[in-house]
Amino acid sequence: MAKEIERKFLVNGQEWRSLVEGRIRIRQFYLASNTGRSVRLRISDGEVATLTLKFGTRGRERDEFEYQVPLAEAEEMMDFAIGRVIEKTRHHVSHRGRLYEIDVFGGELRGLVIAELETPEDVPASELPAWIGREVTDDPRYYNASLAHSDVPEAVA
Repeated sequence: MAKEIERKFLVNGQEWRSLVEGRIRIRQFYLASNTGRSVRLRISDGEVATLTLKFGTRGRERDEFEYQVPLAEAEEMMDFAIGRVIEKTRHHVSHRGRLYEIDVFGGELRGLVIAELETPEDVPASELPAWIGREVTDDPRYYNASLAHSDVPEAVA
């Protein structure tokens, strides 16, 4: 089991784009989701499928279990998705020795750009990149499960 500790931020501007070190196209969907737990399937670059189980209600820290599943089975399970299938491109950007994963959403969520930072230490605001905007870590509207099930947040609308 891995302990997931992450912070989420809206992204300001485009200057991060020149710093991109890699990118992954992602389609993900939920098979089950309830307060404090979710079952998600993610297909990365149309090649690898991962089943993820998450437990916990705190925005920054949750228990997470991940398992690879056959790609054909994951694509078949997409028929059982609850809510919308999330399409996004994840960009990897390093800043001060920390990896930021910047998700640029497509489809109904087009226009939404969220940066995630997974790190065990509390990073002070003075060490965050200039393109980091408002923190939305504790705002459930920006959790991926909420983005799949709920209305589009105001950052997009």
